[in-house]
Amino acid sequence: MQIAMIVKSRSTCLRRQVGCVIVKDKKILATGYNGAPSGLSHCLEIGCMREKLGIPSGERHELCRALHAEQNAIIQSAVSGATISGGTIFCTHYPCSLCAKMLINSKIKEIYFIEGYPDELAKELLAEASICSYKVDLP
Repeated sequence: MQIAMIVKSRSTCLRRQVGCVIVKDKKILATGYNGAPSGLSHCLEIGCMREKLGIPSGERHELCRALHAEQNAIIQSAVSGATISGGTIFCTHYPCSLCAKMLINSKIKEIYFIEGYPDELAKELLAEASICSYKVDLP
């Protein structure tokens, strides 16, 4: 989980910094943090569209220029050819419903997280998919 905390420091989101690590067979396969797609301007440079529109956390995910940490980790694994099916995700925050759906289809088997996220649908989807999640308290 400490590695996810370090990865989160790379985030360019003005609202919430999130870091994610995907592990399988005791090997780190991919990491991700939330930020704009490669080569595009980050919110640090141009401001936060969601903040300007007054959108609450956990709502209207499509109105954000950033990818989530989990999405970036899944994409990184795909680009590098690493199979994450059966892997474990360590993330600083509980996934949103969009990321939950991606994790389900990626066949992630369990999720460890530090902080919650206000998205009840994510909890319902992950429970229905029998993906266990565990809250971790850092010392």
